[in-house]
Amino acid sequence: MILPITTIRDNNPILRTRSMDVLHVQDKTIQKLIDDMIPTMYQKDGVGLAAPQVGAGFRISVICPDPERYEAYRENKSEALVIINPTIISHSLFREEGEEGCLSVPEIFGMVRRWKSVTAAYLDRDGTKKIIKASGLLARCLQHEIDHLDGVLFVDRTKKLYHVPKL
Repeated sequence: MILPITTIRDNNPILRTRSMDVLHVQDKTIQKLIDDMIPTMYQKDGVGLAAPQVGAGFRISVICPDPERYEAYRENKSEALVIINPTIISHSLFREEGEEGCLSVPEIFGMVRRWKSVTAAYLDRDGTKKIIKASGLLARCLQHEIDHLDGVLFVDRTKKLYHVPKL
C-alpha cells in the first residue's frame, strides 16, 4: 500500500519528535509498515524514507541501497536497505557540503554539511544486529534519515534554502 507523506505544511509534530525505539521487530504491524514504506519511497521518487514521514513514530527508515541502480530498484519496489533503531557509532574527521531535498519538505532544497563517511549500527528487518560503513551518497542518506528519527529536518541544517517547483 502506498502511504501518504506527512509534510512540513501539515504542522504534524511527528516530524519534530524523536521516534520510539522498535522493541519487537517481528511484530506484524512493524513488518507491514516496512512492507508499505518501500514501495512508497519509490512511488514518491525518494532515495530514503523514515517512518515519521508516513505518520509512524518508530525508529525505522528505508533507503535505496544503490542509487546507481535506482530505476531497477524502483521497478522492483522490493529492494531497500531497512534500518531499525539506527545510531551513528563513528564518522570521518571531514565533512562535505551537498544538496539535499526531502519528501516532507516538497520543492525546497538546500546545501547541507554532513560527515563524508559514517559507520552506523542498526537492526535489519529480521532483528539481526548489523554495522554499515558508508561514504558518499549513502552516508548522506543515512545521516538524513537518522535525523528524521530524531525529529530534525534538513532545513534545520542549512543556511540557505531555495525553491524548485515541480514540473
